[in-house]
Formats: sequence, structure tokens, C-alpha cells
Amino acid sequence: MRLRTFALTFLLLSIGSSGAERASAQDPRAWVATSNTHAQLLLDVFAKFAPEGAGQFGVSGLDNEVTRISIERIKEGREATQAALAKLQELLKIEKDPPVRQDLEILIRSAQNNLRASELSLKRQLPYANVTGLVFGGLRALLDPQVSAERRPAAVVRLRKYTGGVLGIPPITTQAMQLTRERMKDATLLGPARQQVERDLANGPILMQGIEQLFEQFKLEGWREPFATLKQQLSEYEQFVRTEILPRSRADFRLPPDLYALALEQVGVGITPDALTKMARESFKEIQAEMQKLAPAVAKARGLASADYREVIRALKKEQLVGDAILPHYRSRLTEIEAIIRRENLVTLPQRDARIRIATDAEAAQTPAPNMRPPRLLGNTGEMGEFILPLNVPAAPGSKAAAQQLDDFTYQAASWTLTAHEARPGHEMQFAKIIEGGVSIARALFAFNSTNVEGWGLYAEWMMLPYMPPDGQLVSLQFRLMRAARAFLDPELHMGRVTPDEARKILRDDVVLSEGMTESEVERYMFRSPAQATSYFYGYTQLRELRPEVERAMGGKFNAKDFHDFVLAQGLLPPELLKQAVMTQFSKR
Repeated sequence: MRLRTFALTFLLLSIGSSGAERASAQDPRAWVATSNTHAQLLLDVFAKFAPEGAGQFGVSGLDNEVTRISIERIKEGREATQAALAKLQELLKIEKDPPVRQDLEILIRSAQNNLRASELSLKRQLPYANVTGLVFGGLRALLDPQVSAERRPAAVVRLRKYTGGVLGIPPITTQAMQLTRERMKDATLLGPARQQVERDLANGPILMQGIEQLFEQFKLEGWREPFATLKQQLSEYEQFVRTEILPRSRADFRLPPDLYALALEQVGVGITPDALTKMARESFKEIQAEMQKLAPAVAKARGLASADYREVIRALKKEQLVGDAILPHYRSRLTEIEAIIRRENLVTLPQRDARIRIATDAEAAQTPAPNMRPPRLLGNTGEMGEFILPLNVPAAPGSKAAAQQLDDFTYQAASWTLTAHEARPGHEMQFAKIIEGGVSIARALFAFNSTNVEGWGLYAEWMMLPYMPPDGQLVSLQFRLMRAARAFLDPELHMGRVTPDEARKILRDDVVLSEGMTESEVERYMFRSPAQATSYFYGYTQLRELRPEVERAMGGKFNAKDFHDFVLAQGLLPPELLKQAVMTQFSKR
């Protein structure tokens, strides 16, 4: 079990108030206030067990707090969750207002899923913490240009607490070692994948350098002494990992079927691995055929000798943007896409601007692929989501290995689909609309599922594809091909139907990814986040199937912009609840 992830399972709940009896007939938004009353109490539970994560979401008063790791803490969290679950179930019995009932159901399901996941982890998996990653994430949340200057000194307080420099709080490394050693007595527990542990060890020096750079950047006082202590403690923890964790790690990265099925469910995929892989493989072939149909026109326009889609993409990749040209190009592309959205009346744009920046080495080590860092969702005072673009997979400081360069994102044809997915009309816009639209906390946070978020991102690429030039369309289809590949390679790796080398060959030869991106993808399926990569394809197919159903129901009254605005206004509902809302509310207009 990854302790950072496990801590976040306490996105849980507490009791609601008698205000749940109030109806929303007079004020169509009154139900949001009622729902948020329940969710605020839930946020208090979240804040107690994962203060860094809760603070990043926007819960105030947590900047000085840190996660505590122990078996007692885990049990306390489970007890708090079970008590809250019982109270929520009682509230549901008396609630009459449909949207408040739905939010209560969201909270109840979140609690039940987290309890089941934590129980299975306790029974089956040896606790293993990437402590360096946990500390980096907790400090980076405060050391950010969008965090107000008066809040940033709390990073020094948090650093001292991580090192045990505050009375009553042992070092985070000591806590993690004690928990792991205590659970090591049970020889039946499944150790972490060896490749995962080795990757964490390799990334450790990069993240430490990233922490130091953050403190240097913001010129805070009093951090050097606790930072030196942290380096020493993490060096000792690294030795513990090498001598005690690695011998208990498993050479076979595959998750047992029940754990993999749970992982699929946790990201929002609602079908079996067999059904998913069958659908994805069929789609993979269809997308390849579509790419091959388009490739000759792109080859002819550029005077290329080969019209095979693979060779055309390789030729497009040779036109790399370099250095200071990258960010201006992406920002210009965003402006072009926004103009298309307005001209074609596709969706209502947010009032705020979008941000794009290059990843630091530490960020690229943690997430070696383009990603969107969500803004503060609660109490937002103008903070914006950021489209973060990595340029390489960095090597550890002092290592003889060279950084793996990525040529998958820094050429003009790729910027169309990447900007659409990560910025607008994709992820950044989705979260901006949550902030500006007043979505309930339950739907913004506790309904969160990767299928909704990544499905919308891939749907956003599909939405923009007709307005891209032919080379942009080809690369957009390439990225859709990658998402279909993810949806069968990820489960088939864990079912033992394909080997990592076979997966690498498909990604390198048929999807046409760079060596660095290929390795990052395979690591993602194997141990970085098993099952999560399937959510793009599954969520996209759910939206693509829902839209024609709505069009048939509404006939000539269907309007794409209204449909997209309605979908975004629902927050992060899982596919089945989103479909229910669309068919019972939007299509009946």
C-alpha cells in the first residue's frame, strides 16, 4: 500500500445537519448550501488524516499540519469513517430533496469504497511509503507562486515537523519505518513491486534537489538546518529501504485479480478487465485505420517518401521546438483554440485565464507526462489550474545516466491535442468551471473519479479535432490510439497476457512514442498507478455513447454547447450518475 495514496482515502465524511430537510423548490441553488453543510463536516475528517491534501484542496488552517503514519492512525481513520457512514445513512433516510439525496449517496459510496480499499490493503499489502515523495508533495503545496506570501513560511514549520523538530512528533521517516517493521511480522503480506521501489530510490535525489530549489526560490528563513536534518534522515530511510524493503519486494509486479479489480473500480471503470480489453483492442484497430487514411494527405503536403502513419509521425517529430520557443508556441496555440471555441459555439469559456509552464526536474520525475495541476477548489481567490509540460525524464544528480529526452510533446502538430486535453476545453477548463459554477463540494471533491476527468479530457480532444489542420488531426488520433493501447495493455500486463517488453514494442512501434515516454507508460501500468491509465478510454467511450443518445431524445432541440455546459456543471460525477443527470434533467428541457 502506498501510504500517501492511503492517507487520501480519508476524503471522508461526518454527520449532516437537520437542514437536510429543507427543500430547494424556491431557490434552485439552496440545495448546494445544504449539501455543503454535510461536506464541511466531512472535510474536517479529511483534514485530520491528510492535512496536506486537504489544505491543497482549499481547507483553511492546515498549513502547519502534517500527515501522521501509524497503525493506530489508520485504525482511528477507519473508526471515524464508519461512524460518519452510519450518520450519513440515517440522513439519507429522511432527505427528500433529490440533488441533496444524490450528494449524500456520493458521500456514502465514497466512504464505503474507502473502507473496503483500506481493509483490503491492511489484510493483503505490506505498508510501504515513498517518504521523499510525500515530503516533496507536502512542501511543494505551499512553495508555489500562487500561494500567498504570508502562507509560505508555514513550509518551514511543516519541514520541521517532518524531521521531528517539534515536540511530540517523531520524524516521518521513523513513523514509516516503525509501521513497516511492525507489519513485516506477517509474512503473508504482499510486498511492493521491486521496480516501484527501485524507481522511488532513483527519484529520491531529484526530489531532494527539487525541495532545496523551492526553498531557495522563495528565500525563506530558517529552513537550512531542518533541511540538512531531513537529508540525513532520508539517507537513513534509503538504507532501510535497501536492506529491509527490497528483500521483501516482489519481482512480479502484477497485482492479484481482486486488488486489480478494486483499482479499476476506484478510478471509475465499471466493466470487467476482459470486456475492457476486448473493446479497447477493437478500437485500437479502428483508430489505426483512421490514421492510415489520413496519413497520405499529410505525407503529400510535406513531400514525404512514405505515407505510413508511423513514418509520417516520425517525420513530424523532427520539427522540434527548442528552448524559449516552446512556451510561447503553446500559449499561442491556446489562444487559437479559444478563438475556435468561441467561433464554433462549442462551450462557454471560463472568465479566468489558463496557465501553461514547463515542469521542473522534480515534477518531471514524479509525473513524466503532460499533466494539469488543479487549482484550489475551496475558497479560491483567483488561483488557476496549470498545464505542466515535462521535457525529459531526468537522471539523478551525479548519475552517469543521461536524462531521457521526450520528443512527443514539443513539436507543432502535437500542441493542438495536448492543449485541448490539458488546458481548454479539457482539464483546466473543467476545474475552472467547477470553481466559477458553484458546484457542491460533494460533486467537486468526493465524487472525484479519474474516468470523469480523463474521459472529459479525451472527449475535449475529439471535440476540437475537426478544427485542427491535417497534421494536428493525425497526432490527435495518435494520442487517442495511445489511450486505447493503455486500456488493454494495463489490464493485460496484470493478467499476464502481455509482457512489459511486448507492451514496449506496441507503444514504440505502433503508437510511435519515444523511448522515454514508452518507459514511462509501461512503468505507469506496472506500478506507478495500475488501472488509472484505462480511465481515459473508458470515460471517453461513455461520453461518446451518451451524446447520440441525448441527440436522439432531443431531436432538433439538441445544442452541443448547452450539452457541454451541462456536463461540466455536474462536477465530477461518475459515468452512471452523469448519465442519470443528463437524461432526467438536460434531455427533458
